[in-house]
Amino acid sequence: MNKKNYTMEKIKMTTPLVEMDGDEMTRILWKMIKDELILPFVDLKTEYYDLGLPYRDKTADQVTVDSANATKKYGVAVKCATITPNVQRMSEYNLHEMWKSPNGTIRAMLDGTVFRTPITIPSIHPAVKFWKKPITIARHAYGDVYRDVELQVNEPGVAKLVFEGESGKKEEVVVHEFKGPGVLMGQHNLDKSIRSFAHSCFQYALSVKQTIWFATKDTISKKYDGRFKAIFEEVFQEYKERFDAAGIEYFYTLIDDAVARVMRSEGGFIWACKNYDGDVMSDMVSTAFGSLAMMTSVLVSPDGKYEYEAAHGTVTRHYYKYLKGEETSTNPMATIFAWSGAFRKRGELDNLPELVNYADQLEAACFDTLNAGLVTKDLVNLMEGITPKALTSLEFLRAIRERLAARLGA
Repeated sequence: MNKKNYTMEKIKMTTPLVEMDGDEMTRILWKMIKDELILPFVDLKTEYYDLGLPYRDKTADQVTVDSANATKKYGVAVKCATITPNVQRMSEYNLHEMWKSPNGTIRAMLDGTVFRTPITIPSIHPAVKFWKKPITIARHAYGDVYRDVELQVNEPGVAKLVFEGESGKKEEVVVHEFKGPGVLMGQHNLDKSIRSFAHSCFQYALSVKQTIWFATKDTISKKYDGRFKAIFEEVFQEYKERFDAAGIEYFYTLIDDAVARVMRSEGGFIWACKNYDGDVMSDMVSTAFGSLAMMTSVLVSPDGKYEYEAAHGTVTRHYYKYLKGEETSTNPMATIFAWSGAFRKRGELDNLPELVNYADQLEAACFDTLNAGLVTKDLVNLMEGITPKALTSLEFLRAIRERLAARLGA
């Protein structure tokens, strides 16, 4: 497919997007997407932050903090996938420190909730035969096992949970009387964070006009999970009239019952989960709908700030192939939809219907391409009813570009 020049007047922006660049193969795709699908059509305005691991290391991760503050200032960000370093990455990148997850830092600073929704097409049928519509997972992004403290004990002894209040009041409970070696974990959450989670969930449900479910295990965890349930019910009272007017519902149940109900449902709702449940269930939902590369993700703060990204990682295996000079067929759909989601929201906030239309047409051009059977390799064996043709990443993006240009009249 040959690269073509387009002569349309570029679509204007007034407020910049916060652009967060990333790592490995997704960083390569990021530039391809901009070159092929954005810069020919949009007079792009962004405030750029390089969240690639080398620059995070160079700035002692200050760039991540700066990008989150910029998101607070401008309200809409778009983020490329990034590496969260482990021991192997420490040596590979010669890092000064094992820096924290950029996503974790940004989520904590925005006090946000992550909403993940699969991108669906007619030729890829969900593994669960009942599912007809996408299921959005709303994941609480603070605390629980992700901020736990742990001990490995090697002798008999007593483990206690102790709280010493500023007032001098002390509360103490025995966790376990160990007769031998074992392991021990403490975790926490905050009323403020749970309340923000609830507000984000109810606001998002109203914005997309979908019913929302919330599930914990409060029959077992009567205080910890019970606190989540109680705060959600309290916050919902502020939204009940608006939910009734919109014809949507808030529904609470136990997590095991929710799993059973989800498997028998037709989809089309939001499923709010605690941190770990959301981590697991978002992967389950994305895989059952087809591919993690076809999963959108948006972080929403309770005060209406948005950060869009792909739900997947940096596609390391493809990046190593790319470094050897090999062509790759990496699926860019979720990253494209991160950009389109950010453009749509920016257009809505700035009252720029042409920018909103561009976002709609970009997504439609992606669907035109996929429905024509032009796909990346990961989707070939998932498609039914058509004969797909596998393309390289660049070929796929150029096929989308041709259809986008036609839709925009370029």
